[in-house]
Amino acid sequence: MTFQEKLNTIVKKNKSLVCVGLDQNQFSFNKSIIEATHDLVCSYKLNTAFYEAIGHEGIKALKDTCDYLIKKYPEIPIIIDAKRGDIGNTNNGYVQFIFTYFGADAVTVHPYLGKEAIRPFLNCKDKGIIVLCKTSNPGSDEFQNLQVSIPSLYDRAKMVRPLYQFVAEKVVNSWNKNKNCMLVVGATYPDELQEVRKIVGDMTILVPGIGAQGGDLETTLKAGLNSKKQGLIINSSRGIIFAKNPREEAMKLRNEINKILRTLKK
Repeated sequence: MTFQEKLNTIVKKNKSLVCVGLDQNQFSFNKSIIEATHDLVCSYKLNTAFYEAIGHEGIKALKDTCDYLIKKYPEIPIIIDAKRGDIGNTNNGYVQFIFTYFGADAVTVHPYLGKEAIRPFLNCKDKGIIVLCKTSNPGSDEFQNLQVSIPSLYDRAKMVRPLYQFVAEKVVNSWNKNKNCMLVVGATYPDELQEVRKIVGDMTILVPGIGAQGGDLETTLKAGLNSKKQGLIINSSRGIIFAKNPREEAMKLRNEINKILRTLKK
């Protein structure tokens, strides 16, 4: 089963587009969050930085969390938010680390070194390769919004456009031969999300920035849903895992999304 197939199955089963970010470095903590939310999510995302920060104990916690999910909830996709990207030979090591050692279903990568460099990821046909496109941080426009003079496949007259749009075009038209590519676009940039959706069609987009970062849920859904009124993985980390009642917060987010979806489908 591919990552996309696994994702589609759990979205339908749990009636959820919610991804919970396990941005903490203790296995016992993660286990409690998983037990509280496993029937409310479409995936879990683990950012390696929180685990790497404390050395080998953190890596063990990350491994234990992945092992626990694989054993007890194998139907829930695991996204490793590693933002990897290096020369091809080095990426072979990252592929082994993320997909073989941790057993993850998907990984975030950055496109700066080009297709040739990240080919070891792209060759993993059953995995999700989630490419950074327009990230949620305030400083993302420093490079991602640079105006580049490159003809557009969608508008021949549009010679000058933001770099993030060119990245989206490259991914959907050149990098996605194995149908395993996705993109990251932050909820804090709904106009950019809408432009990316126009470019990539029904491709799945991972959307950080809801909750603590201030992204608006309804605006995000209206801008980013695909033609099937799906195609989004809505991530929330701090807003759920550090809440007084994580289950309640996860359920609230899932229900809010589904309420908006019902309105949009009418």
